[in-house]
Amino acid sequence: MTSPALRGAIAVSALLAIAGAYASHMPWLHWVCKPLTTLLIASIAWRASTSLPRYRVWLIAGLLLSTLGDVFLMLPMDAFVPGLASFLLAHIAYLLALRQRGRWFAAAWPFAVYALVAGAVLSQLWPGLPGELRPPVVVYVMVLAAMAAQALAVWWRQHDAASASAAWGGAFFVLSDALLAWDRFVAPFAAASAAVLASYWLAQWLIARSVPVATASEAHPSREPVTS
Repeated sequence: MTSPALRGAIAVSALLAIAGAYASHMPWLHWVCKPLTTLLIASIAWRASTSLPRYRVWLIAGLLLSTLGDVFLMLPMDAFVPGLASFLLAHIAYLLALRQRGRWFAAAWPFAVYALVAGAVLSQLWPGLPGELRPPVVVYVMVLAAMAAQALAVWWRQHDAASASAAWGGAFFVLSDALLAWDRFVAPFAAASAAVLASYWLAQWLIARSVPVATASEAHPSREPVTS
């Protein structure tokens, strides 16, 4: 369980990062607190006791790659593509984590739902996307949608709190990235930084809390599902 002190530190760091995004005279506040918030969220997974250590390892890898993406996206230069690549790898790490809890395509309907969502988002972005960005953005959207769909499919089979947390985390990640893309490629809006960051950290919080908690009956290594 996440301690009140850690929850408070995450909330304060997130609020300071959002405030720094709007305070042009204090950009350092955003630069420091944005990656710090994601690292604090990563500590939730790090501290979790679980019978699925590989799930936790891949989750932490995804959160660290996300932190790298945070840094790229806040640099004063245009590092959108390296940031996109970092988050692409993060979603692959999350997919590998989710594989520890269920087979690929554990249910078909979540993939159909997120395929429709991905198509709708891309249809809105397409006119404003520069030609050179179209291939990487399409690949990224497909992997993000697959991660969210796999999380929902695992919940559909498991129906436990951990898988529900991952499924909601995937959904909020899709929302956050859709808002980011809309602001960048369709129609910039004033509340973009607050909306994108709030939904992003809610997504990461939920994903970090999706580590299955170890129980007495699951403590023995032989209880871990075979994933090969």
